[in-house]
Amino acid sequence: MTNACNALQLAQEQIADLDLQLLKRKLRSTESPCDTKALVNGRELKAFCSNDYLGLANHPDLIQALAEGAAQYGVGSGASHLISGHSIAHEILESKLADFQKQHIPDARALFFSTGYLANLTAITALARLAPNGSTSIYSAKLNHASLIDGVRLASAQTKARVHLFNHQDINTLSESLKADQSVLKIIVTDGVFSMDGDLAPVKRLLEIAEQYDALLLVDDAHGFGVLGKHGHGILEQENICSDRIVYIGTLGKAAGVSGAFVCAHATLIEWLIQKGRPFIYSTATPPAIAHTLSKSLDIIEGNEGSSRRTQLNKLIRIWQDEMHFAQWEKVPSCTAIQPVILGSNANALLAAKLLDEAGYWIPAIRPPTVPIGSARLRITFSANHSEADLRQLIATLKTIEQTAIQKTSHE
Repeated sequence: MTNACNALQLAQEQIADLDLQLLKRKLRSTESPCDTKALVNGRELKAFCSNDYLGLANHPDLIQALAEGAAQYGVGSGASHLISGHSIAHEILESKLADFQKQHIPDARALFFSTGYLANLTAITALARLAPNGSTSIYSAKLNHASLIDGVRLASAQTKARVHLFNHQDINTLSESLKADQSVLKIIVTDGVFSMDGDLAPVKRLLEIAEQYDALLLVDDAHGFGVLGKHGHGILEQENICSDRIVYIGTLGKAAGVSGAFVCAHATLIEWLIQKGRPFIYSTATPPAIAHTLSKSLDIIEGNEGSSRRTQLNKLIRIWQDEMHFAQWEKVPSCTAIQPVILGSNANALLAAKLLDEAGYWIPAIRPPTVPIGSARLRITFSANHSEADLRQLIATLKTIEQTAIQKTSHE
């Protein structure tokens, strides 16, 4: 008999501790396509929790495009991009993605990745290598997505880059810090749309500061690409800004409805990522069929259908803003499809999610470390496939559930 594995014991103890803190996470498997209704364990739930903002994840044209792509290119790429995995389908997609940003980034070029996490790790770590070790300063917004945070941490470990956190709503303090910074290279890193609060980064003001103090501005527009701007090109289009110091990152598994991500920047910076971006260099390329499907998705986003879907999405946002009023729960103001409701404790958030589940809704509780301690919430998201009736039914249900939850907690 062998001795008990210490790692297993440690894992068991710490998982039990997470459970006690109401922080243990659980997987739920869906049995249906991503849409406004989900089949979960044989039950149909009304889903207000996905990032499929334009409702393209189950679009018949994209299903057909994926089948066409598989028939033309097969189901795998076989190697990394720099070996033999870079298909003409990838090249066509990257050209289209660059065209989306050409009015906002001079000499724009795009690089396609299998995930947004990979894109952020690649961009931040490679850019930090532009200056000698210890000569880079990275200014990262405090509420950035985990992939940006991990990219910054990895860049700091690899290059001795100095990391400074800033509040994206306090730009004056950021400006003062950059003014005193004598580093060879300075990089400002921010989400475009903050994924848990749904508010927008002040990218126009951040760009002004970047121009003033010769910094790069890296914007992860995961939740803005496809939905912000007249043509869905994202936050740069919405804010009508242009600069060769912008590094733009967009996700293709949210509003675009498929999977993957991209980095778009001046062609010189993209060439540097190809040469020095280790996650890009050493990852097998995404199947070309996915790239082929995404090219069709971009056509929809930029065309009349994309425009009508954004119109529907914005209509839902206005209804929520006008008609959803809570007695005690906190509605976070947001002009995006992300509409958080703060409940405070983990117990409160879990209770609300449970009551919603019993009422036939899928809106999971969001708890630390995804959000700060004491700000557990419901993260409600809209899709262009939701109808106005769907939303008004949700509003009525939430008002009833809030009163039920208040009564339950007051009796405990």
